[in-house]
Amino acid sequence: MSVHDNLPASNEAHLNGPLFLNAIQNFNEAAKVINCDPNIAERLRRPRRCLTVSVPVRMDDQSVKVFTGYRVQYNSTLGPYKGGIRYHQNVDLAEVVGLAALMTFKNSVLGLPLGGAKGGVCVDPTQLSRAEKQGLTRRYTSEISAFVGPNKDIPAPDVGTDPQTMAWFMDTYSNEQGGYAQPGVVTGKPVEIGGSLGRNHATGLGVIYVCERAMEMNQMKMAGSRIVIQGFGNVGSFAAKFAYERGARIVAVSDVSGGIFNGDGLNVPELIKYVKQTGGVKNFPNTQPLSNSQLLEVECDALLPCALENQIDTHNAEKIKTKIIVEGANGPLTNAATKILDKRGIFIAPDVIANGGGVIVSYFEWVQDIMSFFWEEQDVDAKLKGVILKAFDNVYKFKQEKNIDMRTAAMAASISRLEKAMLLRGLYPR
Repeated sequence: MSVHDNLPASNEAHLNGPLFLNAIQNFNEAAKVINCDPNIAERLRRPRRCLTVSVPVRMDDQSVKVFTGYRVQYNSTLGPYKGGIRYHQNVDLAEVVGLAALMTFKNSVLGLPLGGAKGGVCVDPTQLSRAEKQGLTRRYTSEISAFVGPNKDIPAPDVGTDPQTMAWFMDTYSNEQGGYAQPGVVTGKPVEIGGSLGRNHATGLGVIYVCERAMEMNQMKMAGSRIVIQGFGNVGSFAAKFAYERGARIVAVSDVSGGIFNGDGLNVPELIKYVKQTGGVKNFPNTQPLSNSQLLEVECDALLPCALENQIDTHNAEKIKTKIIVEGANGPLTNAATKILDKRGIFIAPDVIANGGGVIVSYFEWVQDIMSFFWEEQDVDAKLKGVILKAFDNVYKFKQEKNIDMRTAAMAASISRLEKAMLLRGLYPR
């Protein structure tokens, strides 16, 4: 089946982005595996709502710049929309549609009572002052506020945003709704205003829980293993920290500044301190420099791509030298690369499960906000482990039964849950 089979007309550019087409190709193949109802499949190939807004901001020099913001609500059959907000200079509607689709399938396969959404603003946040970023966030919030809410759509941080961004979002929304605090409108907030303990490290910890289970399935152990991590932001740095604490050797990492390698293993606690001081991993003592492309080809036991999408494709899939890939980022492997790697016997833990720790603990945060009852960090970590490994085990069982790759198995399990719910609810609601 072609990537373009059963897709909307090509003049709908937002439905022709590479991330979305890759997700839909995987969707089409998985739908065939489970013999999905064709009417359900047709509905799931399109987002429910795509919102584009202008975001005017008064800059520090008193000029006004107008940025473009997006919020895509893909599907809410299983519950309120849920998905992050990204600030990046390459954000466009096509990318946001692809990310919203992935969130829909991720929340379904993880067993969460949530739909899928994503948002973003086309801006380089590193070029904004704190005041400018706050102004951008508050205006963006105001522009989309009619479409979000604790029981409608619950945003969260993503690339270029953080707990402070979510605090501004919550404050703006709360003031527009009457002035009283509504912490349930966003997750990933500071703990002091309704955030959850354990949220900041949740995605990285989830990646390592999945990596450990994948190693176990492949008769490997975390202790003593050689791990390579692309990306050293929130996800990559915490994944490195938790793997290091479990005895793994982190031999190479990279970020926007470049990559570094040490065959004996990096001192991760010192590297984290170094990055906080310098802003990047480049020139960390006792390391060799690497490009991001070279880093992906370093021989290792587990490769954790925790940066951006489409990092491994048909051009470099044959050069990958690892036993396991755990996708910490959204869509770091193309579907074509997945097939090449699977044929080579490389085990892939797909993003819809592997980086699900963030949305799982976001769900926990939302529940705590609604109840106004908060949990200890060890309880959050334990609950996270239970949810993410249950999802992984279910997908692994599906893979074994159907003799398919993990990505197709994850998508098939996700579609199956959505299909049942949509058939029960009927066409009109969603």
